[in-house]
Amino acid sequence: MAFSPRFAALLAALVAVGSPFGLSAKRWNANAPRRARPNSPALMVFSGIVEEMGDVVSLTHDKEMTMWDGSVGRGTELVVDGPVAATGAYIGCSIAVNGVCLTATALEIDDRAQRFSLGLSPETLRRTNLGELVEGAKVNLERSLAADGRNSGHYVQGHVDGTGTVQKTWVEGDSLWVEIAAPPDLLACIVPKGYIAVDGTSLTVCDVTDESFTLMLIEHTQKCIVLPLRDIGDAVNLEVDVIAKYARRSVGDFEALSKRVADLEAKLDKLAA
Repeated sequence: MAFSPRFAALLAALVAVGSPFGLSAKRWNANAPRRARPNSPALMVFSGIVEEMGDVVSLTHDKEMTMWDGSVGRGTELVVDGPVAATGAYIGCSIAVNGVCLTATALEIDDRAQRFSLGLSPETLRRTNLGELVEGAKVNLERSLAADGRNSGHYVQGHVDGTGTVQKTWVEGDSLWVEIAAPPDLLACIVPKGYIAVDGTSLTVCDVTDESFTLMLIEHTQKCIVLPLRDIGDAVNLEVDVIAKYARRSVGDFEALSKRVADLEAKLDKLAA
């Protein structure tokens, strides 16, 4: 079958760019068998259903930490008191603090306290509000979801995308409205009636504007999470739905492909003129 020069050029452009999902054309085989990984571990994430509000015991900056090779680095350590989150905890387990998936590095569990220590990396401090915590502050706590556990929220990774700012709150009946400003790149992944994790709480988006989004807290939720305690201007951790992030990435790849095809067509039209 013969192709016109114009179609052949467009086909070459498609092969050069690859699929919208970034797969090389020569490597993509729709009929290839799909092999499951043997003994692959069950997925365990968070649900966004806060188990308790814990208390910050301390936040220590510039603390000496022994690294893998025996050298000493300096980092940040957060210590939290939370009896529910500490139940079943062990060194190396994951605990979400204000929606941030952190690793327990030390435990102090006795009759007086149930505390655990967590290391905060520079990336965590840049992306979240954890660096602003002070002694006595309340934080949302959730243990990682068991593989066979009931998920009453949505799949929350604990990988915070960035922070938003509380803009306004008001009451309607027994519900509390909250308006949160967010960066444009995160707002692009937020849709009305979609999921959003705010300080680790799985919530439903009500409305979205060019600069912010709103949500509503029922009476029960108000008493179980830290969001109603926030002042206007306070930072809150935001994690958008991961499916929205993948969809946006795919659309971006397709738009790039479309642009390259359009540019190629323009060049062909110019040569034909």
